[in-house]
Amino acid sequence: MTAMEFRFHRKETTVSTNADAREGRPGDVFVADFQTAGRGRLDHEWHAARGENLTFSVVLDAADASPAEVATLPLVVGLAVARYVSSLLGGAADVSVKWPNDVLVGGKKICGILCERNGDAVVAGVGLNVNQTDFPAEIAARATSLRLVEGSSFDRDDVLNCVVAEIGDMHSRWLRGGFAALRGAFAAFDLLEGRKVAVLATDGDTAPVKGICGGVQEDGSLLVGATKVYAGEAHVLDAGLTL
Repeated sequence: MTAMEFRFHRKETTVSTNADAREGRPGDVFVADFQTAGRGRLDHEWHAARGENLTFSVVLDAADASPAEVATLPLVVGLAVARYVSSLLGGAADVSVKWPNDVLVGGKKICGILCERNGDAVVAGVGLNVNQTDFPAEIAARATSLRLVEGSSFDRDDVLNCVVAEIGDMHSRWLRGGFAALRGAFAAFDLLEGRKVAVLATDGDTAPVKGICGGVQEDGSLLVGATKVYAGEAHVLDAGLTL
C-alpha cells in the first residue's frame, strides 16, 4: 500500500475546518488560522487563539470500514498526535492519550480530536495547541501548548506537516489491520489503564460507570471493571475525587 498523498487547502478564517472538509476527498487537508465556530466532541466549544495554534481537518478513506471500525479512528488519530508530540519533545515529556479523543502533556490537554463520518470517508478534525500561552480562565488550569511545555515557539507549518504525515502512517496501518494492529502502540500512551475511572454517557449522566480501567480494547471500547464502554466522557478518580 502506497503512502497517502496529502493536498493542503488553507484559509485565514473559516466557520469550521470539519465543515470545509465535508466537500473534500481522501487526502485533502483543510487548515485555518481561526475558526469562528470550532467545536469538539459533544459539541463542546474549542478555544484556539488566532494564528497561534493548529486547527485542521484531514479527510481519511474509510470506504471498506464498518461503523464499529470507524469508531476507533479518534484513537488512531490521537495515537498519531501523541507519537509526534512525544518525539518532538524528546520523549521525556509525559504524553498520554485520554480515551476517546484527547492528547495530554503532563496531565494537561494539548490536543482535541473530532471524527465525523462523511460517506465513504471520515473527516478527522484536530485542534493542537502550538504557540498559545494564555487560555480562557475556565480552561487555563487544564490546558497547555507545545510552547508552554518546551519554553520556545514552534513553526506551525513544520508541526502541521509532521503531524499529518504521522496521521497518514497510522491510518495506513489501521486500513491494513484495524485498531487491533495499533493497540500495543496505543497502550504505551494510555492515560486511563490501571486507574480508577468514572465514565459518563452524557454531560448530565447521574449514573456513571465506575471501576478500575482495563484499558482500551481491540474494538476501541474502554474496559471499566467488567463493563465495556463504547462512548462517553471519562474522569480519573484515583486522585481522591468522587463523581
